[in-house]
Amino acid sequence: MSTDRSVGLLEGRVALVTGGAAGIGLGIATAMATAGAAVVLAARRLDNGEPAAEALRTEGHRALCVRCDVTSRDDLASAVAATIDEFGRLDCFVHNAVGGAAAPGPLEDIDDGWLGLLATTVRASFDAAQVAYPNLAEVKGSLLLLTSAAGMEGSANLPAYAMVKASQRALAKSLSREWGPDGIRVNCIAPVARTPAMERAYRANPDLEEQLVGRTPLRRIGDPTEDIGPVAVFLASDMARFVTGQTVVADGGGFLGL
Repeated sequence: MSTDRSVGLLEGRVALVTGGAAGIGLGIATAMATAGAAVVLAARRLDNGEPAAEALRTEGHRALCVRCDVTSRDDLASAVAATIDEFGRLDCFVHNAVGGAAAPGPLEDIDDGWLGLLATTVRASFDAAQVAYPNLAEVKGSLLLLTSAAGMEGSANLPAYAMVKASQRALAKSLSREWGPDGIRVNCIAPVARTPAMERAYRANPDLEEQLVGRTPLRRIGDPTEDIGPVAVFLASDMARFVTGQTVVADGGGFLGL
């Protein structure tokens, strides 16, 4: 399902995407806008997010950029409030932003850099869910969390990353049970796509791209807009009205454990 075939699926709906200024977040926002949604790009830096929002507006889409550091509950609440003020409703909250770092290696060598991962994934997912809930309940909307196959199969090289991503899946499953009677659906996407962070990794390790492509059955790395975006559109639309508590792995077949 490419973005052009999703036109109209989200007509009249509003989506808020954290980390929406670039990479997978912008890909999801672009696909949702193409499907008819008004989109709010929540970005830590307005000088990154506003040009992305302006580009969407130039294409005829309804788009707003708001400054949001997802480690701040107040910022998340303000982003939701700005969405309601501008568009009158919130149908889908997409938590994509991630920050912090834990260098690849064994657990005993991990330093405090991993606390950024904890704040932007575990804590931010929790806070986002709390601040978005009243508005999602009002329209029987949905929450999407961006997770990783590492949270399902583990990672000997990235144990902290695997741990925080697994926690997002546990939260999604729990909320799907709690919020189901309210008509709210909660799902995860585990993507692999070409992003600015991946490009930096390629430059640091010239062999990395060939290695990643070689272990991917479809023999390519995903595109944020064309490959990951439509998955988010589907999960936010009525086409997925009976889907909740699930993780969709969009990685070209690199993980086949489900």
